[in-house]
Amino acid sequence: MQPMHQIPARGGIDYDEKPFLAIWEVTQSCDLACKHCRAAAQPIAHPEELNTEESKALIDQIAAMNVPIFVFTGGDPLKRKDLFELIRYASEQGVKVAVTPSATPLLTREAIFKLKEAGLVRLGISLDGSCPEIHDAFRGLPGAWARTIQAIEWANEAGIPIQVHTTISRHNANDLDNLCALFEQQKIVMWNVFFLVPVGRGQLDDLLSGEEFEQVFGKIYELSQRVNFQIKTTEAMHYRRYLLQHNLEERRMGHGHPGGHPHAAEYEPGTPQADAQTRNRGWATRRVNDGKGFMFISHMGNVYPSGFLPIHAGNIRKTPLAEIYREAPIFKALRDTSRLEGKCGACEFKEICGGSRARAYALTGDPLAQEPCCIYQPKNWDPELEAQARGFKHMQQSGELVTL
Repeated sequence: MQPMHQIPARGGIDYDEKPFLAIWEVTQSCDLACKHCRAAAQPIAHPEELNTEESKALIDQIAAMNVPIFVFTGGDPLKRKDLFELIRYASEQGVKVAVTPSATPLLTREAIFKLKEAGLVRLGISLDGSCPEIHDAFRGLPGAWARTIQAIEWANEAGIPIQVHTTISRHNANDLDNLCALFEQQKIVMWNVFFLVPVGRGQLDDLLSGEEFEQVFGKIYELSQRVNFQIKTTEAMHYRRYLLQHNLEERRMGHGHPGGHPHAAEYEPGTPQADAQTRNRGWATRRVNDGKGFMFISHMGNVYPSGFLPIHAGNIRKTPLAEIYREAPIFKALRDTSRLEGKCGACEFKEICGGSRARAYALTGDPLAQEPCCIYQPKNWDPELEAQARGFKHMQQSGELVTL
């Protein structure tokens, strides 16, 4: 029998072989100064960012791996003069590209229609508040909220599906109802709720506690039952655990849906789904995690398990992308749930959750440590025994304990 971490995820993708989602930071150049920015973006492009020829070679490798979703991010992708050429090239290779531009004066109606003409399949745009006072303070640029709303309207006009990204932290955790009401007016297809990882400009003081995570999970679940767009979470792997627990409780109470187990429904982008709960649950049960069904390529070609997990695994200028993803030690370690530590390692939900490896690394320096913002206590986990085991291991390593 295959070990659990080697069993292909639903949808037939073997995460040991290729990711479900690859994100490429096409440039670090950007005219915004967002509080949470992983890239610490700056106005001027780095002189060593991948050139056009190298970028097309990367696209060829993505095509060869048959990665379902490829996202151009930044910085601000519109700062690259060859952006439209690269999207067109990717489309010609059969690679479906989404782009996440910044809401700056570069994001014009003309630019959005040119993106559509080049072959863009989805536009991702950030909106972190239902009003300018919340969003503009977060993005560091007055007028960003209004420009974002205008861009969504233009994308609707151009016929480009719109995915909105919201970073949840203390500044907007109480604004989710108002955000959803706004999104329903704007005709978006997906809301990506990103839970803060305190790296780059992301501040530890803005990070929600484990209890607050659970409260937001409850709100997201409630909203997912009634909105007309999909909701997915990023860097909140334990929302999958929350969903499973909630589903089991509903079935015990006699309110469960036919088909039972939440893994029964699997959403594929672009496939109509009539039931909002089924539609959103499919994304939640994909089991994607940092380095496990996911990879990030930097503007200089460095490959990481995530843009928020800065452990260098290789560079595409020296090593083929597929080889890095499949063979780099950090990727292999992250895909092996038997190596998870703390209560994540003991958790009965670790195969579908596994905790945010990026957040574990950001707060502990260990990418395999337990999720710092999860309050769930696994059934087979004894924190006192584990503390004793850690102390014993430390004594052995330090030479304080001599064994025969």
